[in-house]
Amino acid sequence: MIIAICRNGAGLPSLAPQIGVGSPDPDLHQIVRARNTPPLFDWMVETFSFQGISDRVAASYLHAHGGITWHEISQIVRDPACALLDSYWTYESCRYDKTRRTCSHPRYIRRCPVPKAPLRNGHLNQTAFSFFLFVRDVADSDLFGWIDGQLSAAGELGDGSAQEALVGPTRHVFGVSDKVLTMTLSSVLMADREGRPDWYAVGSAMIVVDRLVHNFLVRTGILQQLGMVHPYGPRCYADGGCAEVLRRVSAQIDARQFDGDFPADFPRFVQHALWHYCAADGLNVCNGNNIDDRKSCDLSSCIVYSNCAKTALKLQQ
Repeated sequence: MIIAICRNGAGLPSLAPQIGVGSPDPDLHQIVRARNTPPLFDWMVETFSFQGISDRVAASYLHAHGGITWHEISQIVRDPACALLDSYWTYESCRYDKTRRTCSHPRYIRRCPVPKAPLRNGHLNQTAFSFFLFVRDVADSDLFGWIDGQLSAAGELGDGSAQEALVGPTRHVFGVSDKVLTMTLSSVLMADREGRPDWYAVGSAMIVVDRLVHNFLVRTGILQQLGMVHPYGPRCYADGGCAEVLRRVSAQIDARQFDGDFPADFPRFVQHALWHYCAADGLNVCNGNNIDDRKSCDLSSCIVYSNCAKTALKLQQ
């Protein structure tokens, strides 16, 4: 089943830059090659804008209104009106709301730089400033050196400890989920395979388990057959969870059959192919838009219909 879905989804494009798995974003490739932190920051902040909304809407808003850059933020935080912006460790409980134009320190809002970001909502404005302060104060304005240091401290490349060495500290950046962090960091790590093979080894093994991927493994009966049934949530990443299933499966699928440039074992691509098959912004097949979760699936046009267990989702969770 998974081989069929991987073959069906290989090479399909997406509007969101962090979703590119098979071929890196050419702009990102040049950024990583140049080892230039400000444009890497800009690229990552843009990808964060794709969370919580459809890729098409996010891309349209960015095209119409633009984003905010490292250089713009660095100019306007030099003498911040609000003490929250003094450092990464003090920037918390900002609560800026773009629609209401309110925050936790309203007496400073007229001179505060956070509202100056033209992002889609106040949540994303806070994310941009929180991430800037992380890069400036934690990474010493050098994301490349910080990534190298984190991976070096993690031990063997490509395992879960390497992924956690990067996602763990950055998950405290305001408003960015583990899912978005993992997708974004994976793309950064895979952007220059030739120049940074150690980065590529880690990025290609990164797995994101969202509800779509978990539900696919339930509906198809894969979790049941492996004796690994569990509810969606933290257990997806624990021993016997969805991430382990995907890594097991990936180890048995030579991804070079889908693209000769792929590594033989490519967990990130396998996970992405399943997500793309299910997602409304992807192929929009195996999801609640087409399947009544209370019943067995009757979507006979699905390419794995004949092999699927068609498990009613709500009977299992």
